[in-house]
Amino acid sequence: MSTLSIAAAQIRCVAGDISANLKLHVDAIDRARNRGARLVVFPELSLTDYLSSPDVPLLGRTIDAGEIQEIASRSDGIGVSFGFIELGSDGHAYNTQAIFSQGQLIHKHRKINIPTYGLLQEGKFYKAGEALSLAPIQDDWKAATLICADSWSPALPWLVALHGANLLIQPIGSARGVVDGEYDNPSGWDINLKHTAMTYSLPTIMVNHCGQRGGLDFWGGSRILDHNGVILACAGEKPELLVASIDMEKISAARHNLPTIRDSAPSLIQRELARYLASVG
Repeated sequence: MSTLSIAAAQIRCVAGDISANLKLHVDAIDRARNRGARLVVFPELSLTDYLSSPDVPLLGRTIDAGEIQEIASRSDGIGVSFGFIELGSDGHAYNTQAIFSQGQLIHKHRKINIPTYGLLQEGKFYKAGEALSLAPIQDDWKAATLICADSWSPALPWLVALHGANLLIQPIGSARGVVDGEYDNPSGWDINLKHTAMTYSLPTIMVNHCGQRGGLDFWGGSRILDHNGVILACAGEKPELLVASIDMEKISAARHNLPTIRDSAPSLIQRELARYLASVG
């Protein structure tokens, strides 16, 4: 199938209340399915809310926990991408985004770039992930996940494009004023998302939190961008469900016309990276 209908579920989470947030997920999944979406994406840490100081022992869950499996049971006919605090078998906690489809786990991404600056203190609670992978969504659709600050590491969007992703899932937890100085989060994200989608002909679904709580002001702004970085749908600052379609044939044509991935010279970058590591090691 050339086209894929995708949904962004911008929800107003309840801080630390997994039961209440689970109900929000179930409702949004049903509404997205009824609108014909084959994939619905929730924000970063959507099951717990994005908390600057999470109670990890209380809020952390293993992948087979009851609340996780409840969402899995709702994934018939639709992929569901959502975030939670994962208690790994290694004893560490991770900021994780999982995708379930037909009741099965098909993808799990552990946040790699863990921010610890300004009001962001994730490094005190989460271990960084160490791998990238793609999720088989439907037919030849392959989705990569980058959680929030992951996409601010220039190599990561490039690597997922190089691996063959034709959809980027970008769950975030972005609030105004969390970065010191004059940095403006909404404007920064607008530039970042458009650049990545356009440069790599990579349709992107970004989903943020909304509402004020715990001293954080989440600005919403969830959106779906096409292969040229054009915004197909955009939310305001209140809960909203966005649905839009992306077209694989148009992605292929765009990558032929602007062959950024083909011409990105990974062997040169590998040599220069090795030279840099040698100089600092």
